[in-house]
Amino acid sequence: MSVVVKICGLSTCDTLEAAVAAGADMVGFVFFPASPRHVGLDVAADLGKQVADRAAKVALTVDASDALIRDVVEILRPDLLQLHGHESPQRVRALKQTFGLPVMKAIPVATAADLAVLPAYAAVADRILFDARPPKDATRPGGLGTPFDWELLRDLDLALPFMVSGGIHAGNVAEALRVTRAGGVDVSSGVEHAPGTKDPDMIRSFIRAARASEELMT
Repeated sequence: MSVVVKICGLSTCDTLEAAVAAGADMVGFVFFPASPRHVGLDVAADLGKQVADRAAKVALTVDASDALIRDVVEILRPDLLQLHGHESPQRVRALKQTFGLPVMKAIPVATAADLAVLPAYAAVADRILFDARPPKDATRPGGLGTPFDWELLRDLDLALPFMVSGGIHAGNVAEALRVTRAGGVDVSSGVEHAPGTKDPDMIRSFIRAARASEELMT
């Protein structure tokens, strides 16, 4: 089984190059000022050109306005929109229609009850990303380095492609994939040596570990 590997929160040329050269399938850029991984439109334009067609570009926004998403789409030319806020299923559908791009909706998970919203989002999104539910006092919805109970996704019956995130790193990515049988993994803080500061060696190690885990899923 081929695993889709996404490196999210990239903001510099060297770490982006490390991700693409190591074989990342998706590279994510964060457009959310509260995040230490936030990039401005000028930086995003340069990074997007650097990627070219070597990986899929993902634009991550959090409860963003149409105006912001329009600017991001024009500058970055993303292949996928990642909605990481409280966007409703209706909002997901509307953004797909407005921008003509596939959408990956993040669903925060702490307990089995959090999966109750899954059918509504699965009906309109193109991908689902399961991430750890942030603490109530958190200032951002992801990138906090905290895993959730992957057993909640064991034997999940979902026709839609889905990925897992939250506290995943090179040392536990194989276990995350073994338990969830997810088609992809999304990492951000797990390849950083400080919040928002990616480490090229950690990026390469994570991608190697994710690729090695593919053999365990066949």
